[in-house]
Amino acid sequence: MVSPHKIPKKILLAEDDPDDRGFFFEFLEHRHDVLLLPPVENGEEVFEFLEKAKNGNFPDLIILDQNMPKCNGLQTLAILKNHSHYENIPVFVYSTYTDDYLKQRSIQLGARSVLEKPLSLEGYEKMIDAILELI
Repeated sequence: MVSPHKIPKKILLAEDDPDDRGFFFEFLEHRHDVLLLPPVENGEEVFEFLEKAKNGNFPDLIILDQNMPKCNGLQTLAILKNHSHYENIPVFVYSTYTDDYLKQRSIQLGARSVLEKPLSLEGYEKMIDAILELI
């Protein structure tokens, strides 16, 4: 168990699927090492959220679903990594299907990792643990 004195990592989730958002909340609500910020549904909302962040109070990491409307994961990642205020925020891309192109392009654009969407709560736990080890 993580020490209750440790400051939780703030996660911004960009996910348009309500079921997938629900899995994140269901899994993370009992953890003390992470805080899931109010989720956004697309890349445009990622930037709206970050613009509202006061005094650089940004998330500790961002998880982007690749298949979102308006601005997908790769498009959002490219903009984030080309913006001086956001370029140092660790970003992870995840998708139901992760092919070689998605993996290579995400890493080229600056993602920490590309992850396949889990199919169970146990899978979400393993994914979050793996993400936290990388930051």
